[in-house]
Amino acid sequence: MASATVLDASCADEGAASNISLFRLYILRAAYLLLVVGLGAMIVPVILNHELTSRGVIPSLLGAVWLLAFLGLRYPLQMLPLLMFELVWKAIWMIFFGLPQWFAGQYPPTFAEDMFNIAFGAVLLLVIPWRYVWRHYVAKPGERWR
Repeated sequence: MASATVLDASCADEGAASNISLFRLYILRAAYLLLVVGLGAMIVPVILNHELTSRGVIPSLLGAVWLLAFLGLRYPLQMLPLLMFELVWKAIWMIFFGLPQWFAGQYPPTFAEDMFNIAFGAVLLLVIPWRYVWRHYVAKPGERWR
């Protein structure tokens, strides 16, 4: 009985995935590829060559995103939470750090570089299939608690 439920759930996921066009899946894969290449070029050298006493929290977090982006190349819909994470943290930075600094005219030395890198979040607004997100992460009933 339990295996039939798992089979039904996997068939339902495949049916939902078929609602997303192949072109849209390739667009999603391109976004993950951009993360793999862009983030990899920035963060992998930092992870591999750092001072022994460096804190490493941010490079570790971004390294995890980089590694998970490889899974997004194979499973673009299942890894959508990774793209949503990227979008949300960039929106938080923009709203609470970037825009206030810009309006005040007080920029840290890395402001231009940060703003350029964070601008990728705007692309994610167009890439993420929002109807799919709504159906699978908002409207769909959650797993049981007990």
